[in-house]
Amino acid sequence: MQTWVIGNWKQNPATNHDVTMLVDSLLQATNKDNVTKNAATAVCQLMVAPSCIHLASVSARLQDSSLLCAAQDISAHSHSTGAYTGDCSAQQVADAGASWTILGHSERRQYHKECNDILVQKMSNALAQGLGIVLCVGETQAQYDAKQTLSVLDAQLSVIKELLNQQSNQSPECAQKLADHLIIAYEPVWAIGTGKVPTVTEVSATHEYIKQTVASFAAPLANISVLYGGSVNAVNADNFAASPMINGALVGGAALKADSFLAIADAFIRAKA
Repeated sequence: MQTWVIGNWKQNPATNHDVTMLVDSLLQATNKDNVTKNAATAVCQLMVAPSCIHLASVSARLQDSSLLCAAQDISAHSHSTGAYTGDCSAQQVADAGASWTILGHSERRQYHKECNDILVQKMSNALAQGLGIVLCVGETQAQYDAKQTLSVLDAQLSVIKELLNQQSNQSPECAQKLADHLIIAYEPVWAIGTGKVPTVTEVSATHEYIKQTVASFAAPLANISVLYGGSVNAVNADNFAASPMINGALVGGAALKADSFLAIADAFIRAKA
């Protein structure tokens, strides 16, 4: 099963200069330590998600490496063009060099009030342009304390079933197409950037539930990679990487420094090789 380590840069860095420095550091470190060569194998694929304004320049710089680029979001309104001020379409981010897009991140759900209907449309738009989807799911602190994690995940994962229902009318191969273009990232909201980290046992059990749930939607989805995100760092990465249920990491703050990001990647490369 494919392992992924993805750096979500969020609204960072602030300037083109700082973006260039970060990319330079990544390229220098991977060339020196040969991490890129290892990550390009079936063991672990590395990917970064810069902000939309930096996507084209970062993609161009990484073109001759094995690191991939993802967009942090795409428009729900159109997969190509339209009168949607401020939006970037799936076609536009693909043209800028993205091969994947992050969707459903808790910050989008919280600050932009994204609901399931919006996410289904975004997923459909991504597939229309051949973009892979990193679908983020996870519960809040209150939901975790109330032992509602699994019911929250059921509701969030239902977008996959809804998308399949919509696309099955268009193509009988839609389940396999989605399976080839989908990663799930479990990010408990209470652990993102807080330093609070669930146990590996907890995460592994949750990942197993996610895998079983998604597999119940369609047989081709049985081998979906499920990543963990939420205060993953160079110190705890080895513990998460050791679990067979954890197929990689979606990394936030630790992805803004090449050494910490690549240390996390190296932990997964060693564990999954």
